[in-house]
Amino acid sequence: MRTRLRHLRHGSRVFTWSAEIHHVRGDRDWHRCIRVRAWGTGKTGQALQADLLSLFVGPWGCASDESYPTPADVRALIEYAVGNGWDPARRGGTYALSELQHVDRFRLPGFVLTDRFRTPHGVDPTERVLAAQQQV
Repeated sequence: MRTRLRHLRHGSRVFTWSAEIHHVRGDRDWHRCIRVRAWGTGKTGQALQADLLSLFVGPWGCASDESYPTPADVRALIEYAVGNGWDPARRGGTYALSELQHVDRFRLPGFVLTDRFRTPHGVDPTERVLAAQQQV
């Protein structure tokens, strides 16, 4: 299946972005993970990448999770990344918003950053979801 590319205007720049649905294994359950990628100067520019762990808790686990980032969520990702070192005009490479570096400063309703999709050494997603539910 082809990835749908969307467009978002921020200031004078038009960003192209995509979001792919994946699932990541926690110690006790599977969780929905959305990989968001954005470019400010086309596919040859430095990409922004963020793996968003859904905080949805339903009766059937991730099978019933329909969480998906909105354009406002992607705008928040872009604004945060630009303010924290991402240069969309830079050529090549990827600027990843990692859980390790950004989890305390970046928040989206219904999502948290996760590194578990990129590496098995990331924090257990089940614990992250349960901790977020206790804060509500």
